[in-house]
Amino acid sequence: MRILVLGGDGYLGWPTALHLSQCGHEVAVADNFVRRQYDLELGVDSLVPIASLHTRVTAWQERTGKTIEMFVGDLMDADFTYGMIRDFRPDAVVHFAEQRAAPYSMIDRKHAVYTQTNNVVGTLNLLYAIAEIDPEIHLVKLGTMGEYGTPNIDIEEGWLELEHKGRRDRVLYPKRPGSFYHLSKVHDSHNMEFACRIWGLRATDLNQGVVYGQETPETTLDDRLATRFDYDAVFGTVLNRFVIQAVLGHPLTVYGSGTQTRGIIDIRDTVRCIQLACENPADRGEFRVFNQMTESMSVSDIATTVSESFPGEVTIDNLDNPRVEKEEHYYKVTHTGLVELGLVPHLLSDTLITSLFDVAKRHVDRVREEALLPGVNWRNPGAERTSER
Repeated sequence: MRILVLGGDGYLGWPTALHLSQCGHEVAVADNFVRRQYDLELGVDSLVPIASLHTRVTAWQERTGKTIEMFVGDLMDADFTYGMIRDFRPDAVVHFAEQRAAPYSMIDRKHAVYTQTNNVVGTLNLLYAIAEIDPEIHLVKLGTMGEYGTPNIDIEEGWLELEHKGRRDRVLYPKRPGSFYHLSKVHDSHNMEFACRIWGLRATDLNQGVVYGQETPETTLDDRLATRFDYDAVFGTVLNRFVIQAVLGHPLTVYGSGTQTRGIIDIRDTVRCIQLACENPADRGEFRVFNQMTESMSVSDIATTVSESFPGEVTIDNLDNPRVEKEEHYYKVTHTGLVELGLVPHLLSDTLITSLFDVAKRHVDRVREEALLPGVNWRNPGAERTSER
């Protein structure tokens, strides 16, 4: 297959492109490098140094003999988007090219507007390009489990069969997102479903849980192939942050009670899920949803797992929660679709977290300790961040 990976310079986009290439697909990546600009804005770099995209592509060819084509541009630029689709003529488009952090979207009005404009308009441009150039293209879009919120009923895979006043229907599962970022993903989902229903497009929406891990078999072939390791309170995932804090000898910072429960997934499973979705496309006119997670854990459970795995003393601190979210809630998620396609999950209990400790120790001199503490407050729109200043 010919597969175009948008956001191919990013944390998940880059290892996904390598994995698809290794599986024998013809792969191209596209990026506008804005994620690297966020680093400059926030003053926090990836813990693991990352090479330029040109260097990465060259290193991949040297190591494997496989080529990855590059497109440099922005989905907000409709002319670029249309030209890229015409030039590469993909069978599938994997869409990671969005601002991906809830805290970033909640900094102030400017960041909220940017997040929603960038994400929603970029995806709309892509939908129109596919519809007008080749409606057979399968769009595989990264969504988020955060679209659902924490409803007091089981979370189904995108759709809900309901009965109301004696009548039955199948509707998109109700969404109650917790940030302007998550809201942008909800808007994307509705736009994609509309495009499939009205234009007959084919799309798979992957509502992904919190990703952990930094290495895949492909990224370990050469240091130049490494992907990001974000640990800060804006872009860092909770497990990565806890790993850094353990290595530094700092308390693990749990927001609130720590009973908030979320879906999680190993980065190796993420790239496998993308492969399965591409190789088993949705039908024309179908808006297909998979909940891309492998298990559920509370924040406190994740902290306990890190503390028990670390070869040293670890303490846990509960901080005031900067987010507006339920801390005590029901959470049961259906996530069978990808397993039925062949996913064999890695579970956190089976994962060598020690490898993350090793990565952190090797690069501990790059840590900005103040960036570990939360500086974005959901309750106070427009307030200046404290941790990055």
